[in-house]
Amino acid sequence: MEQLFPYKFIAIEGNIGAGKTTLCKKLAEDFNWRLILEQFADNPFLPYFYENQERYAFPVELFFMTERHKQLQENLQQQNLFQQCIVADYFFLKTLLFAKNNLGKEEHRLFQRLFHILNASFPRPDILVFLHRSVDNLLQNIKKRGRAYEKDIKPEYLKQIQDTYFEYFKTENRFPILIVDVEQRDFLNNQDIYQQVIDLLKEEYAPGVHHVDFVEQ
Repeated sequence: MEQLFPYKFIAIEGNIGAGKTTLCKKLAEDFNWRLILEQFADNPFLPYFYENQERYAFPVELFFMTERHKQLQENLQQQNLFQQCIVADYFFLKTLLFAKNNLGKEEHRLFQRLFHILNASFPRPDILVFLHRSVDNLLQNIKKRGRAYEKDIKPEYLKQIQDTYFEYFKTENRFPILIVDVEQRDFLNNQDIYQQVIDLLKEEYAPGVHHVDFVEQ
């Protein structure tokens, strides 16, 4: 079934609690794709960041950037004839988007310089799928999964992240971006919804932003 998909490197993105990791795992399992998952739980600064963002923003973002770089470098350089497609629950530019949202002016300027040095040799995804949910829906999902370090996430913070993504999408024309409304859509347990996701990934899209909604079954 591999040849049915025109993309070799698929990035699934979204806000905190959007369901990107769940979708990536399901796609990788069903189609034998190589899976890259962000190791966010290993960031020792993350619990402190949600308590005091101003103080811990720079170390938390620096740790994320170096870990993402290491992980992507290892995975994207590997060749596996039996897993020709890669699906990841983030892409490296996410590092810069979150930093822009979290850092002060001077810290962000320094961070940008470091980012562009590390990003110079990375391939871009062939397609980026952004799972969009309302802030209220995100908060419900965050509460449901019960991670202690996420309990203090504020709705204002989630809204800022969403706005940062959408501002970036307006400027990106090098690869297709699918913004998919998954509000109250359960692609894990609803086979019809999941099949629509698969069908979306079988299509070829022009570079730039495409808004997609699911068809009610």
